[in-house]
Amino acid sequence: MLWLVLALLVVAIVGVLWNLAAIRSYTNVGSAYSARVVCSCRYVGGRDLTDCEKDLEPGMEVVSLSDDEEAKRVTAYVPLLAEQKAEFREGYGCVLLSKEEREALEE
Repeated sequence: MLWLVLALLVVAIVGVLWNLAAIRSYTNVGSAYSARVVCSCRYVGGRDLTDCEKDLEPGMEVVSLSDDEEAKRVTAYVPLLAEQKAEFREGYGCVLLSKEEREALEE
């Protein structure tokens, strides 16, 4: 019986590793979508973060959100896989930050 459990565990790990690129792509899209929607809800709609989380699609519970009120920026991330930031810009609404802009914020 133990060998069966170990075999299933190995199959599961191989399956995750085999699909890691696709998983990363999906988590990048999901975190970008969440950041943009919640940023718009928060800084265009004027609602609070917990209320904006209700607007996310079912299945988006794996995305964690944080809010920087001073910078008018929302960060959405899936731990160990993806992180995206959306920022409110006057006249444009909420925009996703490029990789270069995100890296500049971390310096």
